[in-house]
Amino acid sequence: MQRFKKRFTYQFPRSARSRSIARTAPLVSSAALLLVLAGCATTEPPGGEHAPAIPEQYHSWFDGGIDANMTGEDWQRLNYAQRLLEEGDYNRGIAELDALIRQGSFPPAYYHLARLYENGEGVERDTAKAARLYGEALERPSPMLGHASLNLAQLYLAGDGVERNDALAYYLLWQAVEEDIDRNERLFLAELLSEGGEQVQADPDLARQLYEEAAQAGWEAGWLALAEARRPGGWLGQDDAQAEAYAQRYVDTLEQKAAAGDTRAMLGMAGLYSTNGLLEHDPQREIEWLERAAQEGDVDGMARLGDRLITSSDQAGSAELGMQWLQRAAEAGSDDAAVSLGRAYLEGEGIAADPERGIALLEQVAERNHGLALAVLGEVYLSGEIIESNPERALEYLERGHRAGHPYATAQLGSLYLGGDIVEADSQRAEALLQQAAERGQGSALRELGQAYLSGEGLSANPERAERLLQGAADAGDTTAMTQLGEAYMFGDLSEPAPQQGREFVEQAAELGDAYAMVVMGRAYREGRGVPRNLGQSEQWLNRAQAAGHPSAAHALSHTYRAMGAGGDIDALTQAANAGHVGAMADLGRAYVYGDGVAQNLEQGREWLERANREGHAGAAAELGRLYLDGRGVTRDTAAGREYLERAMAQGHDGARADLGRLLLEESDGAGGIGLLEQAAASGHPGARMTLGEAYLQGGHVTQDTQRGLDYLRGAANDGNAYAARLIGQAYLEGSGVEADPEQAERWLGQASDGGDLGATTQLGVALLRGEEGLAQEVERGHDLLQRAAERDNSYAQAVLGREYLLGDILPHSPEEGADYLLRAAQQGHSSARLSLAQAYLAANGLPQANNQQALLWLDGIIEGDSQMALETLRQLLTDEEAQEALGEAPVASTN
Repeated sequence: MQRFKKRFTYQFPRSARSRSIARTAPLVSSAALLLVLAGCATTEPPGGEHAPAIPEQYHSWFDGGIDANMTGEDWQRLNYAQRLLEEGDYNRGIAELDALIRQGSFPPAYYHLARLYENGEGVERDTAKAARLYGEALERPSPMLGHASLNLAQLYLAGDGVERNDALAYYLLWQAVEEDIDRNERLFLAELLSEGGEQVQADPDLARQLYEEAAQAGWEAGWLALAEARRPGGWLGQDDAQAEAYAQRYVDTLEQKAAAGDTRAMLGMAGLYSTNGLLEHDPQREIEWLERAAQEGDVDGMARLGDRLITSSDQAGSAELGMQWLQRAAEAGSDDAAVSLGRAYLEGEGIAADPERGIALLEQVAERNHGLALAVLGEVYLSGEIIESNPERALEYLERGHRAGHPYATAQLGSLYLGGDIVEADSQRAEALLQQAAERGQGSALRELGQAYLSGEGLSANPERAERLLQGAADAGDTTAMTQLGEAYMFGDLSEPAPQQGREFVEQAAELGDAYAMVVMGRAYREGRGVPRNLGQSEQWLNRAQAAGHPSAAHALSHTYRAMGAGGDIDALTQAANAGHVGAMADLGRAYVYGDGVAQNLEQGREWLERANREGHAGAAAELGRLYLDGRGVTRDTAAGREYLERAMAQGHDGARADLGRLLLEESDGAGGIGLLEQAAASGHPGARMTLGEAYLQGGHVTQDTQRGLDYLRGAANDGNAYAARLIGQAYLEGSGVEADPEQAERWLGQASDGGDLGATTQLGVALLRGEEGLAQEVERGHDLLQRAAERDNSYAQAVLGREYLLGDILPHSPEEGADYLLRAAQQGHSSARLSLAQAYLAANGLPQANNQQALLWLDGIIEGDSQMALETLRQLLTDEEAQEALGEAPVASTN
């Protein structure tokens, strides 16, 4: 008995999304004229009660009709057309089919022409035209009746070229079953009846019967579908024993076929041992079965083996061998293999990157309207990461890929219309494209729709729909969707927070290998959001994320280590660094540099960072670059700083790329700086988005573009950057480059304040306290915000509170508290607070025209003396009415 995984992760492809299991119907000879089908399909097939009656306009597809009068010569011409098509002579082959249609409206000619348009062979893919031609093929009985019914049913199930119509597909599938065409018609009908469809009632018993018939007829996927149906939550009800029995029959059938030389079964066996296969993952056996299929000359086997070897780290030289197999498959006519070759050369996966060669291969395949090749080319020209960005060309490729029916191209196109970057934003078309891609199996499209509804960016916020879509993507195995849905549940972004359910989703994604899910769990445990705060758990999750390669894991882990160090547990970090853990060396170096969890020691911090840098740690090189640029613990050396940053950037460190971009901006190299920052931002670096946003917003070293700046800042703010949120709030508060919007200003300043930005806390507090900048006056709330900032030594907040307590116009008159706050601000060097006190001193001593310098010297003497004495002196001074009046006339600057 085979050892099965606890949960089946391989799923039989949905009929509405895949036609990969369909067989090609062969052309028939003139002898087929002698075959008369026993009986005709009716408008009420067996089980007709499952769907409403067939609409009148489609009756002719099911009412029998008169056979087409095709002679032996006509069949010979049809076979001749097929030979031309097989030889690649599409023009002559299509001309022959067109002639047969004009001559006698022969159904087989319609059918084979429809297949060309459905698959984009020799013509631009046009599924709407294919559907019309399949319909013509159904008007009169022929040996192609069942095949045309099955193919048209799949188009109606997918909504591909026609409006989705499950009920009509149901009748077409019944007709295909009755014609007994020995394809997968029973599988598709069983799937539709297993859980029902739009206007199609579910019939689990009949679905089970159809699956069993299909499986017994050689379609072993039926056994797999039944195994899934008996798992927990399955449509037949849980029965572990039956699930195991069905799964075993599936495996046994595949093994028997594979042993008999069936290469398709060999590929199935390889799939069983793959990462997402039914059996325990066994890379060696997976590759062995792929090799057997490839050695037998199976082109798909060659292509799959090549793909698998390129990504394999199980054996030396596997990438080179994989490229050889892909080359053989491509030479044997596999466009899929040619696309894999092209992508390997583009990405340098296991081999030396050769972008030009990769592009050339992809463009050759794209000339034949290969959907994936078009989608990949669109992605490459859009991103600009491998070759120079060309948005217009990218859009052209994606449009073609979409017309060719590839869901990845459709999904990318939907993203473009959602974002409105290189095309005018069109939320309606974006939604339709993403929905279409999702229905064709592109899980990322389902997730992106859910993200858009969750965030309200591009589409109107709809948390309930976001939840359904993300749940659907998660159910399909999209770990990113699981993580996002879990985050939303944990952190209360949906209508009803559900921390426990959220944690389960995120942990499930993490167990399936999603590195970002591990980061989310690490942060959640560190911050106590959705789970009890537990720094030990945080450390464990972030270590896993770091091992899985997530770019933000090291940074997040350093925060956890710092938090542990702040609690007195720096020993674990030091022990790991001494044991040679490169990441720990870098983290410890940063801890010493910033004094987080350990006494600040710049020299020791630099030494640890140098050790990590010598071991190739990109983050350490980036940190050293910052030290030399800032002159912290070392002599300021811009050239050395740049060298360290370039070294880190060469290792793919986005933070270094962002820092170098900032340096170039400061050196007035706007183009170079912006280029590096945009690369870092495209890779998701929040600091780069922050810098770009500020530069475009303020016009520093780059042409001012307020809207673009706000877009970048929103991305950074949504990633948690409080300073970015403050800049957005300031822009809306002051109407700087945008129309003033107090509501938006309050929202963004509030977000920045909640994120710990004291400047935003103070600015919002002042506006609310005084009822300025279009905000309604809320004295209590404004006072609370200012007090919070003042307690954290924000000198501007202290100066404002001091002044208002002394004036007594808004806050209760209190010279004592006013003097206290103003002294604290002045002690920190707040210029306006110092000047206010100096002018009050002059006024109290009858010297309003005296030089302020004299008063400031007096103030310095007071501040440098005994603090309690200074406070009492100022309290006495500020009881003087003239001093208070002078203080009231002095403005309070917002700078610290």
